Amino acid sequence: MSLLQPGLGVPLGAAAVVVRGVLRTVSRHEWRGLEHLPEGGCVIAANHVSWLDPVTLADVLVAAGPVPRILAKESLFRVPVLGGLLRVMRGVPVSRGTGDAATALQHAVEAVRAGDRVVIFTDGTLTKDPDGWPMVGKTGAARLALTTGAPLVPIAQWGPQQLLPRRGRPRPWPRPTMRVLVGEPLDLSAYQGRPLTQALLREVTELVVDAVAELLSQLRGEPVPPRWDPRTGGRRPALAPPAARPEVEGAP
Repeated sequence: MSLLQPGLGVPLGAAAVVVRGVLRTVSRHEWRGLEHLPEGGCVIAANHVSWLDPVTLADVLVAAGPVPRILAKESLFRVPVLGGLLRVMRGVPVSRGTGDAATALQHAVEAVRAGDRVVIFTDGTLTKDPDGWPMVGKTGAARLALTTGAPLVPIAQWGPQQLLPRRGRPRPWPRPTMRVLVGEPLDLSAYQGRPLTQALLREVTELVVDAVAELLSQLRGEPVPPRWDPRTGGRRPALAPPAARPEVEGAP
């Protein structure tokens, strides 16, 4: 990768070269579906399996261009090295449960309208599903896509959790494979122009998480289990009607 790759600039270009060199040393990669990424501003909804996810996803998206912006927990910006990378990548910190979350979402709206690709993790944090599947999702990606009218693209990844587990030391050997599958933009035309009620946002969020989980199912070669609900600490009934589905409030 050249430091002069269009859209990067020298600081981000240098960071991308270093990060990519490290990732290629400690892992392999297998990326599919990059042709589904649209030109211009869009919302990217991804699953969250490792603290390394912002870096591994940025690796994919920088290669596909243009440079993404990633909404991440504010605490990640205070982690040595990772925090510096997030700032260089123009990451957007999110402090859930505060007024800063609404500010972060407004920044994301402005970024999408300016033509940026904005990444939101549907779980809002590392998934608590014991098997690593997406949980009942946060509504940020749905709200951002419906507010801006921009394409909403689901992405699944599997592998970062093998290199950097939730707990314990990094495991660079045997070299894990960072697998990424990009899906086609979701058709949200039936929801555009309608009031952004909580019921509407929950319905669209279900579609988004379903799409991400189905892509992950293809990567893992396993069927999607019933959704994990972090409020109850268990899986909800597989065929629960919409009115009975537990909601998880909060910022993306």
